[in-house]
Amino acid sequence: MTLLLDGDARLEVTDAVLTASGEADFDVASTLAANGREWLEQQGEGSSVSFDFTQVDQASSAVLSVLLEWLRCARRRALVVESIDLSPSLLRVTSMAGLDQLLFQDGAK
Repeated sequence: MTLLLDGDARLEVTDAVLTASGEADFDVASTLAANGREWLEQQGEGSSVSFDFTQVDQASSAVLSVLLEWLRCARRRALVVESIDLSPSLLRVTSMAGLDQLLFQDGAK
């Protein structure tokens, strides 16, 4: 199911995996975060979810902000984050910033 299609940015959900793809820049980040948060808030407590950012074109703080917002929402809703998949460029940025420890602290891979 497509939750957002805004220019090159896209947000889809399939089998409890929120997948962001394309150009997720500052112009679309707040909408991307809000649409993902809305879907997360509809999930039952204890449900498993995953986040897939492997198809995001560029690593940016906007994309990381979206991911952190989704994680906050998932924790508030007591959802189980099964996995967080990042593109190689996002992995480098999160590692450099020390965010990898924060992102993967609850057992998400």
